[in-house]
Amino acid sequence: MRVLMIGSGGVGDAAARIAAERGFFERWVVADYDVTRAERTVAAVAGRHPGEARFVSAQVDASSAEAVTALAREHGATHVFNAVDPKFNMPIFTGAKAAGADYLDMAMSLSQRHPEQPYEKVGVMLGDEQFAVAGEWEADGRLALVGIGVEPGLSDVFARYAADHLFSEIDELGTRDGANLVVHDEDGNEVFAPSFSMWTTIEECLNPPVVWERVRGWFTTAPFSEPEVFDFPEGIGPVECVNVEHEEVLLMPRWVDARRVTFKYGLGDEFITILKVLNTLGLDRTEPITVKGVQVSPRDVVAAALPDPATIGPRMTGKTCAGLFVTGTGKDGQPRRTYLYHVVDNAETMAAYDAQCVVWQTAVNPVVALELLARGTWKGAGVLGPEAFDAVPFLDLLAAPKPEGYGSPWGIDER
Repeated sequence: MRVLMIGSGGVGDAAARIAAERGFFERWVVADYDVTRAERTVAAVAGRHPGEARFVSAQVDASSAEAVTALAREHGATHVFNAVDPKFNMPIFTGAKAAGADYLDMAMSLSQRHPEQPYEKVGVMLGDEQFAVAGEWEADGRLALVGIGVEPGLSDVFARYAADHLFSEIDELGTRDGANLVVHDEDGNEVFAPSFSMWTTIEECLNPPVVWERVRGWFTTAPFSEPEVFDFPEGIGPVECVNVEHEEVLLMPRWVDARRVTFKYGLGDEFITILKVLNTLGLDRTEPITVKGVQVSPRDVVAAALPDPATIGPRMTGKTCAGLFVTGTGKDGQPRRTYLYHVVDNAETMAAYDAQCVVWQTAVNPVVALELLARGTWKGAGVLGPEAFDAVPFLDLLAAPKPEGYGSPWGIDER
């Protein structure tokens, strides 16, 4: 297996550090628009693993499908791993297909709201552009594995596991994400600093959330709708969660039978207020505006003004939890309410990988998936979500102690 990973900061950097401990690939090309960033990632891997020669750096323009194709062909890439913001999904996705490589991403192609009833009806949904060409990928015998981060990704694997092993009937598949993370400045004061890409967070939180119901199909609601307090395990505790647009709602109903599918994110009052203010001021817009003769995107400015999520790990404390709350009827015919979850402590990922926990938790899952594809345990053609594959090998490999697995156990909480 030869992996071309596009994106070297944050998740890409963490993925390279995780992959360096595994032996399933012969070449891992770290590519970035700024080649010095890619070089830093490769140097960091070499510093942690002296003599490691499988990692090389390269320059690429992720907005150009032709550039992606050329680089993939140059290195004989069998798999193109997209580790950048989803606004680049389509050129990377298209470039991988033209190169004859398989493709993985952690978030699907972007949505466009309904022009007249944005908070009732869907417009262009997440992933629609990719699923529209699924037949072409299948005809080519190539696989595009979409949404294989943590959410989407591990949460979707949990959905497959719950349907196959825990439930005979599912009422709701409810992804619930929460944390008790705190970031401090150099003086020890708590500060606002998102733990994931601010550009992507604005996109998913201010877009109309999507809900799926068996009787209605996909529909939308207003941002931050249906608030609920969810009690997260392992000391995180109760966090208020609200509806947010997310890929799980677009993926799970395609492969898993349920009456309802939702995604709720524990944002907190401060974050919700900031997002509402950004929206009111128009600072969430992606279309460039002219400022003193220079064309700039307001959202790009906001993202650039905040700390890089990849750099805040040393000043962050707490845990993050990704999981799926499943309700319905168990295999024994009795009512069942089960939360399948994965908790990661920032102190542990910083100590082991020098990566903050949200970034590390997102990065580990595509690496596990790549290893399963390399082994031939997971195989397929077309545009597929994680739900299309057997969950057990993935969950076993993720949880198994090192060196057999990745040493990151997951849990089940009955409620």
